[in-house]
Amino acid sequence: MTDSPQQAVRDTADFWFDPACPWAWMTSRWMTEVQRVRDVDVRWHVMSLSVLNEGRDLPEEYRALMDDSWAAVRVLTAAKELYGEEHLKPLYDALGTRRHPGGRKDTWAIIRESLDEAGLPQSLVAYGDTEEFDEQLRASHAEAIALVGDEVGTPVVAVNGTAFFGPVMTPAPKGEDAGRLWDGFVLVTSVPGFYELKRTRTKGPVFD
Repeated sequence: MTDSPQQAVRDTADFWFDPACPWAWMTSRWMTEVQRVRDVDVRWHVMSLSVLNEGRDLPEEYRALMDDSWAAVRVLTAAKELYGEEHLKPLYDALGTRRHPGGRKDTWAIIRESLDEAGLPQSLVAYGDTEEFDEQLRASHAEAIALVGDEVGTPVVAVNGTAFFGPVMTPAPKGEDAGRLWDGFVLVTSVPGFYELKRTRTKGPVFD
C-alpha cells in the first residue's frame, strides 16, 4: 500500500478594502482573477479611509469624500455582522462596479441597488447613517493597520500573515499574468526584511 500523494499547500490571503478607493478596486479585480488561476483562499475585510483620515487636515474636496465614504463601509460591516462574512465580497463587487467602472457618485442609490444585487435586505441601508457597528468596523481597520502601519491606505493584502499596502496596478492583469504577479507577491512576503517598492503613478485606474 502506498502513501497518498501529499496535497499542495494553499496560500491564504487577507484583503482589506474601502469601496470608495479606485486603486483598491483595481487590486481586488486582480485578486479575484488570481483565485481563478492559483490555489489561494481569500478572506475579505473592510477598512476605512474615513477612519484613517480622522483628525487630519485635508483638502475640502477630499474631506467631503471621506464624509461620504462612511455609509458604504458601515453597511458592509453591518452585512457581515448580521448575515455573515460570505456576503462581503458580493456586496463589495456590486458597490464597486457601480462606483468605479460605472462612474457613479450617488452613494445611497448605489447602496440600495447593491444590496438587491447581493441578495441582502434593504433594512441594511439604515446602518449607513449610524455608528451601531463602528466598533467592529474600527477593529477590522485596526487589524490591517497593525500589519502595515498608518502611513498607507487601501488596499492592504496579507499572505500567510505578512502584509503590504498594495500592490497598486492599472489595468488589473488577467489569466496567467495575474498568476505570475501573485507568485512574485508571495515571494516578496517571504523575505523578512523586505519593506517596499514604489514608483510615481503616471496613469489613472483603467477599468477594463
